[in-house]
Amino acid sequence: MVTREQLDDEAARVRKVRHLVDLATSLIMQSQMTRQEAEEVVAAVRDRILKLFPDCEETYELVYARRFHRLIDEFARPSPPARHVVIPFPTKRA
Repeated sequence: MVTREQLDDEAARVRKVRHLVDLATSLIMQSQMTRQEAEEVVAAVRDRILKLFPDCEETYELVYARRFHRLIDEFARPSPPARHVVIPFPTKRA
């Protein structure tokens, strides 16, 4: 039998998830972050949600993963190209 305390705890965790998702959604849509930055935000939200609801990874993937992917595709700027360092080869002096 489920107690009132357990129901209240779950309701509080659901509110936290809703708040996290709403915040991440707003950030992605309004802050003009890069794709990499948006993906980092989503990864942090995913980790937090899975700490609140362990064993719900499949539910996260079904409910939120596609939504975040679509938002990132639509609103995030492309990540800048990786900066590579070119090391010149020594030249032989004659």
